[in-house]
Amino acid sequence: MAPHNPPPPSDPDPAADQGPPAGRPDKPALVDFAVDLTSQEVLRQAQVLTALGPDWDPMGVLRGEEAAYDLLYSGLDDEQQRLYEDLVASGVLPRRGGGHAAA
Repeated sequence: MAPHNPPPPSDPDPAADQGPPAGRPDKPALVDFAVDLTSQEVLRQAQVLTALGPDWDPMGVLRGEEAAYDLLYSGLDDEQQRLYEDLVASGVLPRRGGGHAAA
């Protein structure tokens, strides 16, 4: 039996224009949805930089963190040093501090 409204001859895929599949008449059509968060990201970055203030020194902060890690792994007792060496050997921790307090 021929359909009542055959597709125009130029239509390459007649199945593409059909409605929802049989048995699912309530299925909504897909809608292209995109959100551009660029303006929100720029605003967030400006607020963070404002909160940090003009005296923020990222390299100074990094040096302070490295010194704190070196100090954290310094002055270990024998058991702590053995555990630290095991973690370094297994690649869990980087070698730091040389086993004594950082200068």
